Amino acid sequence: MRALTWQGIGDVQVREVPDPVIQEPTDAIVRVTATAICGSDLHLYDVLAPFLKSGDVLGHEFMGVVEAVGDGVDGLQPGDRVVVPFCIACGHCWMCRRGLFAQCETTQVTEHDKGARLFGYTSLYGSVPGGQAELVRVPHADFGPVKLPDNFPDERFLFLSDVLPTAWQGVEFADVGPDDTLAVLGLGPIGQMAVRVARHRGVGRVLAVDLVDERLEYARQWGAEVVDYRQGNDVAAALSELTDGRGPDAVLDAVGMEAHGNPVAGAMIAGAARLPKPVGRQAIDKIGVDRLDALYTAINAVRRGGTVSVSGVYGGAVDPMPLFTMFDKGITVRMGQCHVQRWTDELFDLANQTTDVLGLEDFATHRLPLSEAPDAYEMFRDKRDGCIKVVLHP
Repeated sequence: MRALTWQGIGDVQVREVPDPVIQEPTDAIVRVTATAICGSDLHLYDVLAPFLKSGDVLGHEFMGVVEAVGDGVDGLQPGDRVVVPFCIACGHCWMCRRGLFAQCETTQVTEHDKGARLFGYTSLYGSVPGGQAELVRVPHADFGPVKLPDNFPDERFLFLSDVLPTAWQGVEFADVGPDDTLAVLGLGPIGQMAVRVARHRGVGRVLAVDLVDERLEYARQWGAEVVDYRQGNDVAAALSELTDGRGPDAVLDAVGMEAHGNPVAGAMIAGAARLPKPVGRQAIDKIGVDRLDALYTAINAVRRGGTVSVSGVYGGAVDPMPLFTMFDKGITVRMGQCHVQRWTDELFDLANQTTDVLGLEDFATHRLPLSEAPDAYEMFRDKRDGCIKVVLHP
């Protein structure tokens, strides 16, 4: 089969790789009909190189049609149309019973002291071959895949795999309502969807921050008041001015480690990614730092007693934090990998309505064949051609 494989820093290629096979009774094989490039895939493109090896299959947002199931899979059969959550969970362990699916104790990567295994996301998360491919082996298919009707196109359901539940969880963690103001930092796929989710859920005001014209306009079309990062370095002050000097009730960081604003940290991260793999892994795992401009902005901007919700991925081990500010302001910080399955039923019902209330079918800005994935990664990374979300079709 063909699959997008990691070959080196900034180098992904579509290659022929062996077809996946059933390995465990609870496995399924899914033929992919649509897959997407996520902002966190860009961390693999550059930053997390020490945890990848040549030939690793990327991608964690995908859907398709079941081709085969193991003997232990009930409720699925060949021909079923499914979307697959990006975190792999058993559904019955101590963590799963508490809705903490991204911490599933059955699939935890204990050798690296990390949470549940993820599709297509480095040895840190299990080296599970990903979904930017023609076929995927889906472990724990007795719990994970979500059966879909045939009455809507793929893109109505594809984003149930990651971007929609991640944005939904980010807004849920922000704990905002009709009398509140939410600021969203970063208008990539998660930030854009968070704007839509917040407006759908009736949040009073949504302020959206970015530095790309197309992204700002996209958010404005969905009811956000936009703040252009390029108009001044002090975003926290701008958000304070828009909220009577108090600050937003909550700030959602949808940027993570790819933030602008700290060239020194950026150079350190780039250097660690280029070290020999054993040294690079130790550097990132033990002394790694992130570009923290977005997180610092969130902490400085949020009102006293407010909430910072972090959906953007961070990986630093020794990131300095402004604990005095956090303590003095009495803020709440909520973060973490998305517990996708926790939100599945609610979001499936939302996506399956006659009216596409979140604009899921029109969310992608680019639709390309899998063969063009290497160019799509570059375009997405460089924010060229108005690129916000790419869907690939094998």
